[in-house]
Amino acid sequence: MLTAFILVKSTREGLTRLGPELADVEGVAEVYTVTGEWDFVAIVRVREHDDLAKVVTERLTRLEGVERTQTMVAFQQFSAHDLEAMFGLGLEDKRS
Repeated sequence: MLTAFILVKSTREGLTRLGPELADVEGVAEVYTVTGEWDFVAIVRVREHDDLAKVVTERLTRLEGVERTQTMVAFQQFSAHDLEAMFGLGLEDKRS
């Protein structure tokens, strides 16, 4: 399994709708909005490098509103913590 982190810069028009569209792309496991130079981070999990190339060049970059991308491929995983625990706000659902 190959894991990659795709940084996505959106056009102004794409900011409000691009998140769910990125998440619907086959091979994209998760999408986050982020602060800074980039607008989204898409976590891609695929079997091979060729599959990653297809996700980026044939799917992600063709979405309307994607201005540019940068891909980082993971070499090693050091922790298998639950991603919600890692990225969550620490707020518990207190509804009764």
